[in-house]
Amino acid sequence: MYWPVATPRIYATSSQAPYRPKADLSNDGIDAAPAADTASLLTLDSAASAPNPADENPGESASELPTPATPALFSPRTPRTPGINSVEHDYMNHGSGLSSQESLGGSQQVAIPSGEPIVSLKVSRTGHLFATITATTMTVWQTKPTVILAVVVRSQASVRSYGTNLALLLRPDSAIFVVQTSLGYLITYSLATDAESRVYKPHFSDHTNIQRRRQSHFGGPGNSSPDQIFLGAGEGSGVRDISVRFRRVIKVDAGIEHVLALDDELVVATRKPAAVQCIRWTPDSTGSQTSTELVSRMGWLEKKISIKEMTHDRPMNLSTWITSDGKAYAIQRTSATQGPSQDEEAGPKRLFKGYCFHVPEGESTRAVKAVVNARFSLIAVGCADGSIHVYSVKDYSGNIPASHIHKNPVSSKSSGQLTTITYSPDGYCLFAGYEEGWATWSVFGKAASTSFGANSSVSANNKEDWLTGVAEACWIGGACEVLLLGRQSESIWLLEMARSAVTGCYNPPNLFRTVLQSSSSVMVYRGYDLPDLTSISAEPFLWHTARIPSSYLLNQWPVRCTVVSADGRYVAIAGRRGLAHYSINSGRWKTFGSEAAENEFSVRGGMCWYQHILVAAVEANRSYELRLYSREAALDSGTAMFTQTLPAPVVLITPSGEDSLLVYTYDNLLYHFVFAPVGNAVRPIQVGQIAFHGIVRSPARVRGLSWILPESQLVDGDPSQDVAVASVLFLVDGKLVLLQPSLNSEGHLKYDMRVISQNVEYYISMRDQSAVHMLGENHGHFTGDAEEAPLKNSLWIFEGHDLKAWPDVNEVLRAATESTKELPPTANMPLDFYPLSILLGKGIVLGVEPDLVQRRDISFSFFRFSIRTHLYLPEILRFHLATNNSLAALKLAQTYQDLEYFAHGLEILLHHVLDEEVDSAPAPEAALLPRVLSLLSSFKQYLDIVVQCTRKTEVRSWRTLFAYLPPPQELFEESLQRGSLKTAGGYLLILHTFDELHTASEQSVRLFSRAIREEDWELCKELARFLAAMDESGETLREAMELVNLRVKQDRDEGADLMSRLEVPSRRFNGASRRDSDTGSDTPSASDASSYGTVSPA
Repeated sequence: MYWPVATPRIYATSSQAPYRPKADLSNDGIDAAPAADTASLLTLDSAASAPNPADENPGESASELPTPATPALFSPRTPRTPGINSVEHDYMNHGSGLSSQESLGGSQQVAIPSGEPIVSLKVSRTGHLFATITATTMTVWQTKPTVILAVVVRSQASVRSYGTNLALLLRPDSAIFVVQTSLGYLITYSLATDAESRVYKPHFSDHTNIQRRRQSHFGGPGNSSPDQIFLGAGEGSGVRDISVRFRRVIKVDAGIEHVLALDDELVVATRKPAAVQCIRWTPDSTGSQTSTELVSRMGWLEKKISIKEMTHDRPMNLSTWITSDGKAYAIQRTSATQGPSQDEEAGPKRLFKGYCFHVPEGESTRAVKAVVNARFSLIAVGCADGSIHVYSVKDYSGNIPASHIHKNPVSSKSSGQLTTITYSPDGYCLFAGYEEGWATWSVFGKAASTSFGANSSVSANNKEDWLTGVAEACWIGGACEVLLLGRQSESIWLLEMARSAVTGCYNPPNLFRTVLQSSSSVMVYRGYDLPDLTSISAEPFLWHTARIPSSYLLNQWPVRCTVVSADGRYVAIAGRRGLAHYSINSGRWKTFGSEAAENEFSVRGGMCWYQHILVAAVEANRSYELRLYSREAALDSGTAMFTQTLPAPVVLITPSGEDSLLVYTYDNLLYHFVFAPVGNAVRPIQVGQIAFHGIVRSPARVRGLSWILPESQLVDGDPSQDVAVASVLFLVDGKLVLLQPSLNSEGHLKYDMRVISQNVEYYISMRDQSAVHMLGENHGHFTGDAEEAPLKNSLWIFEGHDLKAWPDVNEVLRAATESTKELPPTANMPLDFYPLSILLGKGIVLGVEPDLVQRRDISFSFFRFSIRTHLYLPEILRFHLATNNSLAALKLAQTYQDLEYFAHGLEILLHHVLDEEVDSAPAPEAALLPRVLSLLSSFKQYLDIVVQCTRKTEVRSWRTLFAYLPPPQELFEESLQRGSLKTAGGYLLILHTFDELHTASEQSVRLFSRAIREEDWELCKELARFLAAMDESGETLREAMELVNLRVKQDRDEGADLMSRLEVPSRRFNGASRRDSDTGSDTPSASDASSYGTVSPA
């Protein structure tokens, strides 16, 4: 559901020496005299940004960390710098801004070393800043605007003493930075910021002409403050003023394998001895700050191994370890407050418990990287061959079965080693970086985009390191952008990503209509109401692109939620606070008239449209509400049409049917509202609710929801009774769960639960599509009402690789009532692109695929995405025929028979079935081919389809095909009788192949003369070429021409005799026409002797 767009932006400390910003030199405490005190890693003065006592009194020095229990792991006395100044730089205007640092003794200005590649890149949890390191420097960046806030350059003495920088870690709240060095040291720095101070702020003394916030046709200027006109999306807060201060050096004599920075502690995996040491940022209540556990004493780990990599996921409270033997473990911390006991032999305190879930089968499947996807409860393990094995976390007791595999898009030799893997914040996209490129997949394994198709020479000439290898990657901006760090590169690349609106707001309109959102625009596919062949083209005009107003993006970036109306007329977006909506017809945005009204609430739980009314689930002043906004009214405080207070936050809202609204909340209640007119306005009226306590364990894990009502309830049922008879579909993580109501022995309502599909990225119930909008799309293709449409009750699911469909969901409901009964089979549609919506009226699946464009006339590469379509009709027809439901297949085919590409769909069906049965040779009673041919014979394109299929298959397949067909001679005669001359020519070739066509046969002569009479000179040319190819002497063609001339002359004489008897004037009628008896169509008159003549071979 994610695709790269355009070309990335590039950032670096400097590309030209004169503009290289200055930085502060840090000796990292090596000049200070050692002493002892009782300070912690994060002292109170650093947390409060107060002056450091050591700064005021250079004679004071820092303390050492408490010595760990393991003798080989210790933190010796490490002196702290007597006065490292805070390092803040305004990188706007080539570093010519102001600096607020103090001029303390021991600090000096130095230039940033040039030519050093970036070693590591890390982003804070909130994404508002990120940091990079080179071998000797550390740079702190602000995300929006993307500028340098501080640079620290380590002195030569520090580099000699501690080694060069190897890795960077950020405490999740970004208050502490930790740099791992090559000589086994950890250097810590603290960061403090002033929420009110700004480094750079433009000022205009006269701003009478500055454009104010307004309702605009486009996303142009419209900022409310004159000093913001230079700022872009998310840059309203300006450039912050921060202070970076050296704190402490930690030495690990045992050698560092990997380090992990958590909220409460620093976790260090050591080499000799192999152990895990936990160093708290601040001492606990007992004064303890460190705790250690040897790997050899972890009974659930193999002996004589070390820990190579560690990751941690805060939402799931789960860590992963990768060991030196290539295994992967799921880890939980047993205690973060107590260290090991003094008598380890008697009973050491266990710090961790874990379970092995990935065991390599060989060298190629040894684990090298791991990452946790909390949104879908998955763990992805990157292997040595570049493939990524994904496991599903069922519980915290080691039940972690294999789920699926993301295959390396190229060979492991072409891709190089796997360097990084990371999931997007919403969990829908997996990004993998390799030494020679990168690739992305959807959450359950659908390949999305890759850089391995890039031209290496063009990329090298353009110095586009982001295409030729990735060292690290981090998502920012709510997954609308990704930071890429190339191998041995001095630059950072910021690549923009477009994603489906379903990722932020899961509801039926977003599934029925393809809507993509990027960092600054919304793209809506508008081919639904266009002619069939136009709607499946890849032309850019099929996209309606609307730029989001900059006045809204200034402070509310990134956009988190986008929703389209069921009729495709309106679009609404919501960012950090407030919302905005847009009319596709008028091209006009509406935003809030004041910043106070916009910042008063945030959308939480999604949005949806009911006609021209926008329904938003919001959180305002710690209350949770449903608000209704009319598209026709202005957005401002108090302009909401209606407000409904709810007792708990909303998980999601979704429209259902014509006038129903389903609201699911975090207290595990599903509310049913019905829109009804009250006075002169429309109000949602609650008519029922369902409690799912004990059924749905975690409401936060629910991604999608809908329900299915019986037909009788839809027609004349009481809406207040819908909750008692509705079957509810929940999409929980990747499982599609069906809940069916029933009564227990006491007569109370209960629900029977059954998982009907796994690894589901999304599902679509066609019952949620309004009948009005179905007919609006179909352009008369459907012969009956929408209620009679064959796929009206279908249920579609996308399982990562294949799109599957149950043509009738009622069969699923009946099968699910019995837990032992198997679910009905599905129609499977393998796709080579990511499907986004089902166009029921056009019989196609719509999706997009990215395309990397590299041209030699421009100095950069860029991504664009193109429309892809797949005709699902052959698969659904085959499904019905395979289940001996020929009547359903015929009804479905008749529904789509007016499509311009209907015959093409039937040809695909015949071609696929023929190819399979030629190889498999099934028994006649089990063969599917005769059922397909029986279905095809019901349509006028039958003869053409058979001929087209033979032209595209090998001759060995023809015998299998015609074993279930009338003789080719009969099909030739029927084609000639219908006037399908080109089709008859195709059967002429078949007759020749089957040796049923003799030299200068009567069939060739009849077809040739008929083509001359109807002036089909192209066919005449093809027939002449065909006859000439039958023998090298040309005798066959000459003999045929003589017979053709004789037949033409006879036809001319008969026509002349007929005209004389009818007393037709002798004057020629070149434009006359008559009704041909064979074809029943208007053809040129045979009586006009001048319209055809004799033909002789040349």
